[in-house]
Amino acid sequence: MNDQTENPLQAPRGCPVAHQATELTRLYGPEASTDPVGIYERLRKEHGSVAPVLLEGDVPAWLVLGYRDNRRVLDNPRQFSRDARIWRDWAEGRVEETSPLIPMLGWRPDCVSQDGEPHRRLRAAVTDGLQAASARGIRRHATHFANKQIDAFAATGRADLVSDYAEYLPMLVLSRILGLPEAEGRDLVESCAQVLKGGEDALAHNDRIMAILGELAERKRAEPGGDFTTALLGHAAGLDEEEVVSHLRLVLIAAHTTTSNLLARVLQLILTDTARLSGLISGQLNISAVVEEVMWNSPPLAVLPGRFAAGDLELGGHQIQEGDLLVLGLAAGNIDPEIRPDTGVSVQGNQAHLAFSSGPHECPGQSIGQSVIEIAVDVLLHRLPGLTLAVPPDELTSTASTWESRLDSLPVEFPV
Repeated sequence: MNDQTENPLQAPRGCPVAHQATELTRLYGPEASTDPVGIYERLRKEHGSVAPVLLEGDVPAWLVLGYRDNRRVLDNPRQFSRDARIWRDWAEGRVEETSPLIPMLGWRPDCVSQDGEPHRRLRAAVTDGLQAASARGIRRHATHFANKQIDAFAATGRADLVSDYAEYLPMLVLSRILGLPEAEGRDLVESCAQVLKGGEDALAHNDRIMAILGELAERKRAEPGGDFTTALLGHAAGLDEEEVVSHLRLVLIAAHTTTSNLLARVLQLILTDTARLSGLISGQLNISAVVEEVMWNSPPLAVLPGRFAAGDLELGGHQIQEGDLLVLGLAAGNIDPEIRPDTGVSVQGNQAHLAFSSGPHECPGQSIGQSVIEIAVDVLLHRLPGLTLAVPPDELTSTASTWESRLDSLPVEFPV
């Protein structure tokens, strides 16, 4: 395992890879769900900036831990492709189509799954559609739904800002952007969460999302509107039906899960630090500075799926072979001691974090997510003066999957 000339992910042909790698660290299971950062740090000590790991179902992968190595992978699609059709373990039948990893790693006809000209063609449609949506009042939608969510608990004096606020607000704004009815958007919150969580229900929830979005595309083809779905259907890139639905799924899952997670973490930081809370209320502190800090220390996607080695190469002192799967440790990279020897030092004004990925696949909707969060925090603090955390900060818990670590709850109280 310590011989850096070997590839611990490469099994002899015909031998199940997982059986050759029984000592590899798992990025799923009890320890990974409660102490992912501890796992990252242990792997860094044992293997350096890149480590062999096992994903759900004991599927082997390389976890990229170093900041510079993450940037190298993200910025070089010729060496590290996003096209899962070159994933050796899948191509050779060692990963089943029913694996809960497929919704996150499998190939589909969207811009995230492709590189080069196919990627540019499809990404242009997504970027243009999101820009058009932004021009139609994202902040107005966020303000409306923030108030609507708060109305449901404002008279009670208590709330859980995860389940009552952060989980639903981004989805409601996204529903308006996509042209989905509000009720359907609320129903999709659980399905999006389950796709990220993995497990035996991930595929069923992914199928449910695809069915709902397929029906949405049919409705909008018959009755166009001023929404993202209509923009995709009519874009000059000429997306076919499967491409349209795949991109609706991509935007829905990526935007909702990352924005809801980031909003919960921002609220956690504000409510566990009275100086930040008072600074925001008085106007001396800008919410964007708090969001920036959270993106460094608790990025909404802790691990980004995935890249596939386009050829044999060296990374972080390890020999990576063609077809190997790599997953990007965004959380680990952001606290890499080589670039942040002291994580207590302020990162205000430094936007070089990995939270939105990097390179040609960098998140195209990041400004929308940040707008939703800024509005969500501003409306909450103005609607509920005297808002305080209802439990000691050390009682707040999180649960992680392979891809993210989510705050379980954020109980608060306030005068009525």
